[in-house]
Amino acid sequence: MIIGSIIVFSASGTYSVYRYANFYTMFKLHIGKEIIAIAVMLILSFVPYKYYKKYSKYALVGVIILLVSTLIFSAKVKGAARWIDLGFMQFQPSELAKLVLLVHLAGLIEKKGEYIKDFKKGFIYSLFWIFLIAFLVMAQPKFGTAIIIVITGFTLLYISGAQIKHIFFTVFSVGVIASIIILIIPYSRERVFTFVGSILNGGEINDQVRQAKIGLGSGGFFGVGLGSSRQSDLFLPESYGDFIFSILGEETGFFGAMILLTLYLSIFTLGIIVAKKAETKFGQLLAFGLSLNIIVSAFINIAVVVGILPTTGITLPFISFGGTSIILFGASAGIIINIGRETYKRKELRFAKG
Repeated sequence: MIIGSIIVFSASGTYSVYRYANFYTMFKLHIGKEIIAIAVMLILSFVPYKYYKKYSKYALVGVIILLVSTLIFSAKVKGAARWIDLGFMQFQPSELAKLVLLVHLAGLIEKKGEYIKDFKKGFIYSLFWIFLIAFLVMAQPKFGTAIIIVITGFTLLYISGAQIKHIFFTVFSVGVIASIIILIIPYSRERVFTFVGSILNGGEINDQVRQAKIGLGSGGFFGVGLGSSRQSDLFLPESYGDFIFSILGEETGFFGAMILLTLYLSIFTLGIIVAKKAETKFGQLLAFGLSLNIIVSAFINIAVVVGILPTTGITLPFISFGGTSIILFGASAGIIINIGRETYKRKELRFAKG
């Protein structure tokens, strides 16, 4: 978040002057949301994670209501209905859906136990929630988030012992249906065709990606220096948001980009360690799923910036300007911390009794 604050300050200044006539407005907004994210992280690090399992189904139903309400009542921006206006920030229910779904899946898989290997007695129950949430998110449309939901959901099923044939058959069948839906919807079809065209014709996906790659290439090994970005001077749209990795690469170079990637890998590694040491299956699955969500989101965002994937609208965890995303990633970190704390406390208690 500290790194994100520095880069957002640099990346948002020119646009902040253009929109608010004040160089610091967007930076202040970002800092305010970071403070909320840190507060949420600290609070959830002390809330025993076992309580989430009891109320996860009710929370998931609430999220479904929010997603449906967003589709029906929210004003469309660039053809998409993704936000609920809270006055002080734009709230995206799809980001909350990822977190709540992971909590519910972890509890459901633990409850089903060995039945997860049976398609009718265990596997299909998880599928229902994964695809219901993914469908509602895709309808907004927010395909990148829907893809992350499917990836994390099926990974949890795989590590829980679900049969590969069930996973493969489901992914293949739904993949075909999803591909048809993507090609039917103009918004997604245009992005896919543009991406395929860039591969076949050797061009760029769009001007945004072209400008992002110019920024990355300008950075060299050590970067042009903090605050010296040229692309943030309105050359690169969304330079403070989804494409902020380009500004980071431009200002800190390959060296800075590798440090950031190492930090993401460290978070994922620590999440795996916490998951491995957790004494309940619910805690193991939850810690792993939340850590996986962070690193998959980072990978997809960076892959979009360098032109490997079509533009998806996925933010860079803890770095991009935004409200819902950074707050919920903070919540994820807090839950992972609590799983580790609870494991440590139980071991200390057993040691004291022994």
